[in-house]
Amino acid sequence: MPKNRITFRVHAIRRMFERSITEGDVRHVLDTGDVIERYPDDKPYPSRLVLGFCGGRPVHIVAADNGDELQTIVVTVYEPDAKTWEDDFRRRRK
Repeated sequence: MPKNRITFRVHAIRRMFERSITEGDVRHVLDTGDVIERYPDDKPYPSRLVLGFCGGRPVHIVAADNGDELQTIVVTVYEPDAKTWEDDFRRRRK
């Protein structure tokens, strides 16, 4: 199965720059991370929240897939806040 090409939204690029997260980090998380939430009703494409680690640093990526174009669209990228997320960064605190 061919790999999707990755497209970065301007918002994602800005956040990556602000947070010192590289394109290589994003590719690593998309390749090795776990989908922790799905957003099937997002438009124009369903999206998902992926958790991965880069050198021990947790990283969340919101990405959408355009299956017709074999394209993964990176919407935003951030380091999850421990105040908002459980210790494993997989579940939001209640």
